[in-house]
Amino acid sequence: MIRVAYLGPKGTFSEEAAHQFFSDQTIWVMYESILDVLEAVHNEEVDKCIVPIENSIAGNIHTTIDGLLMYDLHIEADLIFTVSLHLIGNQDSNMNTINTISSISPAINQCRDFIKKHSYKCEYTDSTSKAAQLVKDSNENNIAAIASKLVAFEHGLKILQSEIQDNSVNHTRFIVVGKGLVESAEQMKSMMLINPNNENPGVLSSILNVFSALGINLTWIESRPTGKRLGTYRFLIESEVAQNDQRMVKAIRILETFEHQVHIVGSYSTTVL
Repeated sequence: MIRVAYLGPKGTFSEEAAHQFFSDQTIWVMYESILDVLEAVHNEEVDKCIVPIENSIAGNIHTTIDGLLMYDLHIEADLIFTVSLHLIGNQDSNMNTINTISSISPAINQCRDFIKKHSYKCEYTDSTSKAAQLVKDSNENNIAAIASKLVAFEHGLKILQSEIQDNSVNHTRFIVVGKGLVESAEQMKSMMLINPNNENPGVLSSILNVFSALGINLTWIESRPTGKRLGTYRFLIESEVAQNDQRMVKAIRILETFEHQVHIVGSYSTTVL
């Protein structure tokens, strides 16, 4: 059996996604933060982990991206998970008693219109499940959490209002992460980290032109600070071809000819849960 880590406590969207993707023959290990989850893979406490990397409303989750790079880990699979967010509170709460909302930052960002409409104060936690526990422990009727129906059930809370996210089409992208680079015949995408060899104007444009010239479609681009000097960046780029595709092999060779450093972060396929 494999050991798989995810963001706890029980009831998080990470747990739901993990249980949908992996088989029952799995040893589950929960951690308190995304960085702790990724560090567990790096330290070989677990074999793999599942972490959120992007939401269709709130955008990219930089903690995941930075941890992925910091621990030099690799993406093995890409998962699309449909998210429904609800306002949940203690049994004596109702919409008229609530003045404070608790949840994880991405969930709060996905419900900005609802929060603004009701002028709620926001409190941030490490997970939706922790937010629910905070509400439960408070035993107050003025605080509620943003979380899933599963979290409400797990903590004995009631749903005060359903589907409060700003956009009814709300998806979170999860990635399965391991320590080594995996190759398989089913790989349809690749992600690479590119460290430019200079900071001249147009350096990103010149890098992207290489992929365009070879007919490689890019689906995701993220710049992250190098940590060396203000204004210096490295780029995470996702393409719709696998790492062993001859066009990708040629693109990497051209980029390295110009002394850009290229590191394959993963090659994988996408699964809709």
